[in-house]
Amino acid sequence: MINVLVVDDHSIIRKSINQLLQETPDMRVSGEAGSGAEALQLVRENNYDVVVLDISLPEEHGIDVLKQLKNLRPNLHVLILTMYPEEQYAVRSLKAGAAGYLNKHGALTQLVTAVRQVAGGKKYISSELALLLADNLSSSHMEYPHHALSHREYQTLCLIASGKKLSEIAKTMSLSAKTVSVYRARLLEKMNFKTNAELIHYAITHNLVI
Repeated sequence: MINVLVVDDHSIIRKSINQLLQETPDMRVSGEAGSGAEALQLVRENNYDVVVLDISLPEEHGIDVLKQLKNLRPNLHVLILTMYPEEQYAVRSLKAGAAGYLNKHGALTQLVTAVRQVAGGKKYISSELALLLADNLSSSHMEYPHHALSHREYQTLCLIASGKKLSEIAKTMSLSAKTVSVYRARLLEKMNFKTNAELIHYAITHNLVI
């Protein structure tokens, strides 16, 4: 039996995943969490085979939670399940220790297969992610400026590009507006841009906007 912990801040999503996996004979949802803090506490107290983790969580970014989960239990298999397309966070997630990355749009048809695969100690790579990884490994692949950004800086870039105001970004990231301004200044400097318009154009060009 594969014991699964589902981490998502939307109860409807957790319920849908729960229902899907419970209908599979060799899987059982043994725990649910609506935040990174809850997930870490449950992992400290229980043994899970797979954690299905969303990136968009209150208070902490999902990749930061992923790193903490792996530090806590290095052999834990974590499958990222998110609304963000592969171009945005897949490679970053794998580098941070994820066993797989799945877009929610394909979850109903691929989730069971993905959970079973990562539980067996293998990586789950969708066809979309395979193409992305091939591009990253290609000899002609260039190291793009956004690859040098920290997770918080990268998240700020994506949120700016999606049209959110500074106050909205601060609320989404559970940070002060002043701190978000610091991240914005850092990413502008690293990417050699001066305005939000340049950031937005870059993000659209590189498919970093949902």
